[in-house]
Formats: sequence, structure tokens, C-alpha cells
Amino acid sequence: MTKAGNEVWAAGDAYEPYVGRWSRLVARRFLEWLSVPRGATWLDVGCGTGALTETVIERAEPHRVVGIDPSDGFLAHARARCAAGPAQFERGDAQALPFADDSFGAVVSGLVLNFVPDPAKALREMARVAAPGGCVAVYVWDYAGEMQLIRRFWDAAVALDAGARDLDEGRRFPMCAPDRLRQLFAAAGLHDIDGTAIDVPTHFKDFDDYWSPFLGGQGPAPGYCMALEDGRRERLRERLRATLPVEVDGGIRLIARAFATRGMAG
Repeated sequence: MTKAGNEVWAAGDAYEPYVGRWSRLVARRFLEWLSVPRGATWLDVGCGTGALTETVIERAEPHRVVGIDPSDGFLAHARARCAAGPAQFERGDAQALPFADDSFGAVVSGLVLNFVPDPAKALREMARVAAPGGCVAVYVWDYAGEMQLIRRFWDAAVALDAGARDLDEGRRFPMCAPDRLRQLFAAAGLHDIDGTAIDVPTHFKDFDDYWSPFLGGQGPAPGYCMALEDGRRERLRERLRATLPVEVDGGIRLIARAFATRGMAG
């Protein structure tokens, strides 16, 4: 995966409260939209902590699910979460999938494609291992718009530190937009390409529920946060506290938008 600043992808227990819990909500809507027939063989590319794999097991009645990821720490977390299901996990690279052509009825990826050094190559690999008529699909966050918990973080960070602008995922990942995703799918040789936006609520019980996951150091925003000196981190914390929409009960209610795209192989 690409590296910028102090990004770390290793600790599943820290990643889950940051975006893993919200990815699970998106995954449910994503699978409903895909409507893959029961009994399919699935590949989850960049499975991370197992959010999408676990949802496939719970809701799609798969014959088998294979998850691959380059992070041993994330794979250990995924194996623990999915121990009772028909899943297996392997260390692997999205740009060189270790599978034969036409191996899977559904090839999916959640919140990963923008972090792969060559997204076009990864999509070509996903199309290669999908069986003719099989579904290839991804979802990514709307970093520049309505993935609000991250958007508000970077807006506050940039207001205090102009240097944070180049680390802002909304700026770094212009491919996370419907038109750009369609172009990538078409270039990979997929057909019947379609897309949708998926909005899920991200409700935090209080400010600490919002803030503490940024202290876990997993991913771009938490990596930036934990690289700050204590005083600068405290200023960022207080700017967020002042600008987030805190309700009377102390809760913070935001939304997280993901863009999903699917295409057919063969």
C-alpha cells in the first residue's frame, strides 16, 4: 500500500473503532446492492480486519470466501473474527493475486483500492480472477465530501497546519469519485458497469468516542495525529471539539458516504 506521512496498517484492535465499525455498516448495504447468488465463491481483496468478509459470511451464504491482505496484524484479527465461517485468509498483494484465472464468482474490495500503488493494475487482476459473468465490485470513502468524520478532521488539521494539506485523503485520492471509478473499471475490461453512493450514520456517544480512535495510529489521519507534538495535538483536539456538531446530550451525529462501483467479467 502507498505510504504518506506516518501511516501504519497493523493493529486490528485500533483500526476497528476508527473506521472498521463503519465499514461493516457500508458492507451490508453493499452486499444488498450486489445481489450475488447464494453459494458463490468470493474473494475479498485487501480484507483488512475482516469487515467485508464477515459480512459476506453472515448475509451472502457463500460456498467459500478467501481474504487476502499484506498486513499480518490485520489478518490475525480477521481470522479471529471469522473463525466459525467458511473463510480462509492469506497474505497477498492486490496487484499480483495468487490465484488462477476465472477462480471466483464474486471479487470484492472495501476501502482499499485508493491505497494500492497501482489501482488500475489491481482492478485488472480482480477482473482476471473473476469467472466469466462474475461480479467485480469495490467501495471507497468519499474523502473529499461526505465521509464526514475524516473530512472534519482534515479541515481542522489544515486550518492549523498548511502542511497537512498534502496528507488529506480528499486531496490525495481524486480517484475516489464515481466517474473516475467507472473509468478504471472500463479500462480493466469490465462491462455492465454501475455505481451507487452508500450513506451510513456515524453516531458518537460523546467527543471522546469521536477523538480516541485517532490516537490508535492506524491509517492516514490517525498517523498524522500521533506524529504531532503533544501541544499541537491538543490544539487540534480543541479545534475539533469547537467545530464538531455536538448535540445537547453530548452526542455527535455525522454520516459516512462510500462510493460503490461494480462491473461484470468476461
